Amino acid sequence: MAERSTAAVDVADNSGDEPLPAKAEETTADGVARTRHDKKSAENGKPQDEEKETASKPVPPELHSGHKLARRYRLEECVTRLDGFSSWRAVDEKLRRAVGVHLLPADHTRARAVLAAARSSALLGDPRFVQVLDAVEENDLVYVVHEWLPDATDLRTLLAAGPLESHDAYQMVSQISWAMAAAHREGLAHLRLTPNSVLRTSSGQWRIRGLAVNAALRGISSETPQRTDTEAIGALLYASLTQRWPYESDAFGLSGLPKGVGLIAPDQVRAGVHRGLSELSMRALVNDGATASRQEQPCTTPDDLVKAVGELPRIRPPEPAFTPPPEYQRTTYQQGSYGHPGSRTGASRPLPPPPGPLEGRTGRALKWAVSALLIAALGLGSWQLADALMDRQGDDSGNSDSDDGGKKSGAKRPTLPLTVQDAAEFYPDGKPQHPDDVRLTHDENPSTYWRTYSYTGGPTLAPYKKGLGIVYDLGGERDVSGASVGLHYSGADTAGSLYATDSLSPSASLDSLRKIADGKTDGSTLRFSADKPVKARYVLVWLTAIPYSGGDEYSKAGYKQGITEVKFTG
Repeated sequence: MAERSTAAVDVADNSGDEPLPAKAEETTADGVARTRHDKKSAENGKPQDEEKETASKPVPPELHSGHKLARRYRLEECVTRLDGFSSWRAVDEKLRRAVGVHLLPADHTRARAVLAAARSSALLGDPRFVQVLDAVEENDLVYVVHEWLPDATDLRTLLAAGPLESHDAYQMVSQISWAMAAAHREGLAHLRLTPNSVLRTSSGQWRIRGLAVNAALRGISSETPQRTDTEAIGALLYASLTQRWPYESDAFGLSGLPKGVGLIAPDQVRAGVHRGLSELSMRALVNDGATASRQEQPCTTPDDLVKAVGELPRIRPPEPAFTPPPEYQRTTYQQGSYGHPGSRTGASRPLPPPPGPLEGRTGRALKWAVSALLIAALGLGSWQLADALMDRQGDDSGNSDSDDGGKKSGAKRPTLPLTVQDAAEFYPDGKPQHPDDVRLTHDENPSTYWRTYSYTGGPTLAPYKKGLGIVYDLGGERDVSGASVGLHYSGADTAGSLYATDSLSPSASLDSLRKIADGKTDGSTLRFSADKPVKARYVLVWLTAIPYSGGDEYSKAGYKQGITEVKFTG
């Protein structure tokens, strides 16, 4: 059950869908699905083939666990059956990985729409969405294969434990808004954004499943797709802040609002809700013309939401809870009584005598050994102190003419290497470079690298692009004093900056980040050195200028750069 609840399969959700009693499906003991309609026809003695010809809706083929599609995808578990299609957890035997599969008959009225939606979604290639891996019509079947993320948890499961912290809700609405704005720029809409279709991975990134496909499976359409998706994002934010669904009906395991009172602002539903996020959710929801108390304009598109999120003040993550040490407990011996000190009546009992000194042959031997160790330690310490003083005198006499800069350099504290735990590409403009290759920049292999696209203008990327970069997770707060970035393309005018950020989010505003250091190089290594260490867990390497290089097997000639290995010191 744990794997089903966290897997990123775009399963059908029954919330809000009315079942069809006359054609509700049953599952036999061996996992083969049969409809009540077939059962009834068998009792009447009527051939099933004749019944299928008169059926108003196509009946899905009989499939069971172990069935293989294209001699590659082995069906493991049926997650959902609804309205003529089914969703499965499966195994890609060729690549040995778990995948999700949607299945429906080829003559289903929505089969063509599902295929078109899946192929359009696959062309987007945005890592913020669960990726469509295959869309095929074969043997009277249409099936869509997509990613399965066992380390991800959907928002419905997260809200079952309580509302999100303000920082987590801010990250969710920010990343989801950026992703949907990018999808709508490519002409794609979701139309089915619910707590079941929004996932948080183990690294803290939010991903969306079912882009275009979810709506096509249910036959959902909209004349105002941008407004529909914007309202859905507002509902997700409302639920994240209050653990309530912003409509009168209960849905997705959440209680709805009281009937007849209308839409209430989140900060009036639950105490302690962030005021800015509360107003943002009200601006995104359809509210009969009413907005938040500040009378801001409503948000009608994901781009409006992106702009509104960017105008919010920075929301920092909560401080880690401090657990105080246990209070010191005095012993009964120190209190001067034995047992319960408060129960003393009459004359006080005499104190037990303290233990005597070490006696006997063993005690004397132990005392001599301790004495010998103390004498040896004192002698060794005195010798080291004298040797250090003599060395210092020799250095002072030999370097009497050295300047203050030399003295300062001799007192410089040593630096230690910091380990990178995870990384993600940073692209606040919503246009990534090669996010799947980010791991190659900290794999201890200088022959592999992450690369940018080739640009015709340069070396400075602005104003066409603010910069390019990668955020690194150091596994915890560290004192970061510098970094060394290995470059694939050497040449003049490679420049950048080092920033401290709050998460692996690809969409944070540069103005809200703390700059650690700047760097510039003409060689194959870009170095950053801070004036003083900065505490940070997430560190952004941000390139603002890249050199010109000739064409190679991966890209044409132009202004471009690649990062081979990144090392941090603290």
